[in-house]
This record gives sequence, C-alpha cells and structure tokens, in this order.
Amino acid sequence: MLQSALTCAVFTGFGPSDYFLLPNLKKWLGGRRFTSNNEVKAETTAYFAELDSSHYADGIKKLESCWSKCAELRGDYVEK
Repeated sequence: MLQSALTCAVFTGFGPSDYFLLPNLKKWLGGRRFTSNNEVKAETTAYFAELDSSHYADGIKKLESCWSKCAELRGDYVEK
C-alpha cells in the first residue's frame, strides 16, 4: 500500500504537503494583487506563521483516504 501511495505522489508530481498546503494558500492569497515578489513572500510567510502544528497534522491525516483511492485505482486520477 505504501509503495502505491508513493507512486501516486510521484505520478501526480505533488508531495504530501502540496495537497493540503497549496489549495489553502491559494485561498489566502486569492483575489489580491501584489506589486512585487517580496510582497508575495511576506504574505506567504504571514500565512504560514498563523498556522499551528495541528493544522499540518490534520492535513497529512486527510491524505490517507486520497492515497487509498489512488492505490485502489492503481495511480489513475483521484478527485476529492
């Protein structure tokens, strides 16, 4: 099962944290306009600074069902 899950992560090009962190970061930054890369970096840093450790743990736990589905489908696309 673990090998299938790892294959799914490689197949999609995303690591485990990407599935949880990037969509939420996208929501945080959504609809905003930035005038420089430094401004984007500062806002991204502020976003992650506000998160506590349980946020990361919860996100990783949610991956189990996604990886299970991916393993059952032998790497085919899995949507929420």
